[in-house]
Amino acid sequence: MSYVDGFVAAVPEANKDKYIEHAKTMAQVFKENGALQVVDTWGDDVPDGEITSFPIAVQKKEGEVVAFSWIVWPSKDVRDAGWQSSMEDPRMNSETNPMPFDGKRIIYGGFNIISEV
Repeated sequence: MSYVDGFVAAVPEANKDKYIEHAKTMAQVFKENGALQVVDTWGDDVPDGEITSFPIAVQKKEGEVVAFSWIVWPSKDVRDAGWQSSMEDPRMNSETNPMPFDGKRIIYGGFNIISEV
């Protein structure tokens, strides 16, 4: 069964174009290294919660938008190898392709798919 990496980040609204370019570069690298699909989204209806929510989780500040992204891999083994190769790619270097958001507030995780309809 496929494997998914998921990401949630708070991105300054002013950096939307930079974020899109950053995401396109990363998607190209991940696809070249075995990813089946890379999806990047820009928050539209992401409510603040009282106890927990996407905005709370990423400590969203005024003027920021929640971005939600995921990568689908054929398997965890392909993901592990593809991730390592991707991190070694010079296009992923933070000096040449800096994250247009605070990377300390990104939430990330790898997930086994247990149901797919």
